[in-house]
Amino acid sequence: MLDDSEIRRILVINAHPDDVDFSAAGTVALWTDAGIDVTYCVVTDGDAGGFDESVPRDEISPMRRAEQTAAAKCVGVSDLRFLGYPDGQVEATLELRRDLARVIRQVRPDRLLCPSPERNYLRVPASHPDHRAVGSAALDAVYPDARNPFAFPELLAGGGLAPWTVREVWMGGATPNHYVDVTGTFGRKVAALRAHESQTGHMEGLEDFLRGWLARNAEQAGWPEGRLAEAFQVVETG
Repeated sequence: MLDDSEIRRILVINAHPDDVDFSAAGTVALWTDAGIDVTYCVVTDGDAGGFDESVPRDEISPMRRAEQTAAAKCVGVSDLRFLGYPDGQVEATLELRRDLARVIRQVRPDRLLCPSPERNYLRVPASHPDHRAVGSAALDAVYPDARNPFAFPELLAGGGLAPWTVREVWMGGATPNHYVDVTGTFGRKVAALRAHESQTGHMEGLEDFLRGWLARNAEQAGWPEGRLAEAFQVVETG
């Protein structure tokens, strides 16, 4: 696994606004604190989300983009890319692979964070169909698409986007082999999630839920009581 000192840029690809904040906001805060440039790419606007049925559906997309932008500021991220795919209908198509390969070539990250394409039977919400589709397309965009000059030649010919090899992929919602201590950035993770008011405004026990979840991760890592951890599966891309 690459040390953070070797990392200059990280691209986070997720299906919905708030995905990164549930899975990795504490870790992202550590990365930006270390001077690493982090970019968010959000595939959908989360237009099928929310709990308040009185809010018109056509107001949800701009609302959720604004919420994700505010949440990103809590952890030091200002570069956000929204692809605008319809929420709940994402498939790992060639079109999505091309769009993600384009962003990879634009950002040129050393490390990429994305959802797992595998179904998690222990935590079913982590395996939303959009999450799995985005994870699959992101991994395909990492290998072979973004690094292959002959894949989607229009990216090079029309956009001047040279091939790029991502050195390492981290996946959330997967079988973890790496844990990050986020005890010190937990408050910023909570603040980021509270910024998603349309999704978390009704969750009075949000902080307790998060603390319990991250404490269990830390326990799985074998750490002492009182520590909090976010969990990832780290994969070398070759």
